[in-house]
Amino acid sequence: MPSPIRVLIIDDSALIRKFLTKILESADDIEVIGTAADPLIARDKIKALNPDVLTLDVEMPRMDGLTFLRNLMRLRPMPVVMVSSLTEKGASVTMDALETGAVDFVTKPQMDVLHTLQDYTEELISKVRAASKVTPQPLTTKKTPSPSHSADTIIPQTSRKIFKTTDKVIAIGASTGGTEAIKDVLMNLPPDTPGIVITQHIPPRFSQAFAERMNRTTGLTVKEAEDGDHVIPGHVFIAPGDKHLLLTRNGARYECRLDDGEPVNRHKPSVDVLFRSVLQAAGINSVATLLTGMGADGAKGLLELHNAGIHTIAQDEKTSVVWGMPGEAVKQGAASQVLPLPKIPKALITEIQKASA
Repeated sequence: MPSPIRVLIIDDSALIRKFLTKILESADDIEVIGTAADPLIARDKIKALNPDVLTLDVEMPRMDGLTFLRNLMRLRPMPVVMVSSLTEKGASVTMDALETGAVDFVTKPQMDVLHTLQDYTEELISKVRAASKVTPQPLTTKKTPSPSHSADTIIPQTSRKIFKTTDKVIAIGASTGGTEAIKDVLMNLPPDTPGIVITQHIPPRFSQAFAERMNRTTGLTVKEAEDGDHVIPGHVFIAPGDKHLLLTRNGARYECRLDDGEPVNRHKPSVDVLFRSVLQAAGINSVATLLTGMGADGAKGLLELHNAGIHTIAQDEKTSVVWGMPGEAVKQGAASQVLPLPKIPKALITEIQKASA
């Protein structure tokens, strides 16, 4: 039997430390080897206990979580899952943490939401398990249960034929590790790139912070999608964290539509829903890529696009933080190409140009 995943919990709240410990120790393959009330205590415990994974509170006394994370990733990189409050400040700092090298994050548990305890338990355990398989690089070398529905519940399949037009669309799906992967893709696309629609698994307030960060960082205009947004060249639309994003066609224009339906593959927004809508609205006028992520959301949608003759790209295992979603797509034969992340931007442009020929 393999050794359990050894976790150190760092949080200034004794109640949260106890709560997270109880959740993680409910899993047979996870052992909480210690807790720390602040990063200075944690520093000594890391040396003494050598944990496999840290959970790290964003806001703490004596040294904030982000400062501690930067020091950690510079001196002793290890897998970290951030625990963040659902505030504007918490969302912004969490985006910084992911950029610094944190594998993933969960929102800080709310003691008054016991009806969602099972979902929270599954999310935290799965993210710690995924983090334990990641080998973080030193900061100096790093680049700057709900019901499971199918996409049919949001957007039924149709057989409507789509004819080639001059208007093209790029669709991107991602989850764990996706905020940094998406940034790398967007930063390497020209400003006249066709309109881009993105579904990244992320909570609501965090999706807005992520979109704002991408707008400041890249040469494209990036925003959180709203109903009726026109999908035009040079613009990127990111699904809100609590709505499915669909691409629709209104006359000669592509538009965004938001849907508040059931989670699909346990996710809202769902990549499968986005890809299904792209197939129906744009068809052969699109290309799609599935980036790093845990689970299988997006694999079926990518296969539908691939089977319709649309060029599809899956990120390779070596450059993925977690090769769950793209790995499942490859397993299903859904990818026209399997590429390392640095080669995906050029491939997207190349294939869009081919589609325009």
